Amino acid sequence: MVTSSVMSLLGAQAAALPWKQLLACAVVAWCAVRALEWAWWRPRRLGRALRAQGLSGTVYRSLEGDAPLMDRLNREARSRPLPLGCHDVVPRAMPLYHQTMKEHGKTSITWFGPVPRVTITKPELVREVLSNKFGHFAKVKFGSLQRRLHNGLGSHEGEKWAKHRRIINPAFHLEKLKRMLPAFAACCAELVQRWEGLVRDGEPCELDVGPEMQNLTGDVISRAAFGSSYLEGRRIFQLQGEQVGLVVQAMNRIHIPGYLLLPTRNNRRMKQIASEIEVLLKGIIAKREKALRAGNASGDDLLGLLLESNIEHCRGDGNPKAGITTDDVIGECKLFYFAGMETTSALLTWTMIVLSMHPEWQDRARAEVLHVFGNRTPDYDGMSRLKIVTMVLYEVLRLYTPLSTLLRRTYKPMELGGVRYPAGVVLMLPLLCVHHDKDVWGPDASEFRPERFAQGVSRASKDAPAFFPFGWGPRTCVGQNFALLEAKMGITMILQRFAFELSPAYTHAPFPVGLLLPEHGAQVMLRRLP
Repeated sequence: MVTSSVMSLLGAQAAALPWKQLLACAVVAWCAVRALEWAWWRPRRLGRALRAQGLSGTVYRSLEGDAPLMDRLNREARSRPLPLGCHDVVPRAMPLYHQTMKEHGKTSITWFGPVPRVTITKPELVREVLSNKFGHFAKVKFGSLQRRLHNGLGSHEGEKWAKHRRIINPAFHLEKLKRMLPAFAACCAELVQRWEGLVRDGEPCELDVGPEMQNLTGDVISRAAFGSSYLEGRRIFQLQGEQVGLVVQAMNRIHIPGYLLLPTRNNRRMKQIASEIEVLLKGIIAKREKALRAGNASGDDLLGLLLESNIEHCRGDGNPKAGITTDDVIGECKLFYFAGMETTSALLTWTMIVLSMHPEWQDRARAEVLHVFGNRTPDYDGMSRLKIVTMVLYEVLRLYTPLSTLLRRTYKPMELGGVRYPAGVVLMLPLLCVHHDKDVWGPDASEFRPERFAQGVSRASKDAPAFFPFGWGPRTCVGQNFALLEAKMGITMILQRFAFELSPAYTHAPFPVGLLLPEHGAQVMLRRLP
């Protein structure tokens, strides 16, 4: 009776409410239910499904996920630099995942906001996820934040990715890359000439090679991407470098709904940079397209090759819509900068640091370079014979992998390694951890031993291949050969003219700021060879 009376009273009150208020109440109730589903019910449901299959890890307690724990562990890790010569970088560079895997096993759960992340470290499973033969794993996208940095091939899926890959591939064919070697050599020559001006009277000179390598690879990508417009490209590279830092800061907060819409100083600056880069790129592209139509453009740079390939692709299909738009070209140019400049800069920086720590390998690499080239400018045929230099670069990529993790999302239930993952789980592939795994690389996994690559990548590890600095499968980085050629040219011309050792000011502190970099600089003592 009481219940009936209450229901009747509520019904009468509801009937008395205007329909607009009823609609507003319904909308509020719907939003509340959706919010609870997103922030509480769904995470707990996914967590139970994973734990029921034997997985363990951190516990989901709040909307922040593991962000507070990650911040605390990062602060603790950053307060302790590594001893010189120590290459066991995972505990410092990835403390949350290192601790979680140590406590809960290599396949363990962490939380990025309300989204569970499961670490996948077995090389055969990493290869399966990255091969993605049946399209079961989607890239994790960060929406407008990712577009601020780039919106190129690496962020596309499905048919759009396939179309972009078909159009871009010809620009990175080996024969086309050989035509860019003069641009590589010119930039490296400017670098070593400037260094020779700093090192006088045989006295060593202290130099932070991190910014130097950024300037070098920025010049290389500017010349190689834009040819005669490379001075305009320099401004883009400066802006892109600033944008990387802002994006890294924002990525730690994007689990907060609407964060990127807030008018914070960083958000406003990211928007300004994106607009300025777009204006500069549109100007360069418009001039190049005009020259192409007039038959006056050179196809020796990436932009020219991309535009030519796009035109040929449209002609071949007989459909002008078969190509990519100007906005697509802008997205690819941004990606050229991010992937072509930042990753190669990190590789060259770590190579100089590691060769300073291991002078015996510096001497061996220099002896090989002088044997092949003497003091001549390196050419492609000679660089293809640099076995020791190649082994050194591979080992540096393994120990100091620039991009330490890759992320993939299950968009439908999927079985992997005996575990059935529900839709909405993020699989985290901690490449840096895989490259330091003693079960894969042996008990010396955290030691610098370039000779492990003496017989190539396929025989370097127990579970081969387990070397993923450029990804794996159909989405392997299209610029892999470009980056390795650039790095070989740079380190070869430096070894020809200089010897180097660590400065007393150097602190060994690897930490990921977007890419894995030396946190406090890369100071070396540079000495000119007689």
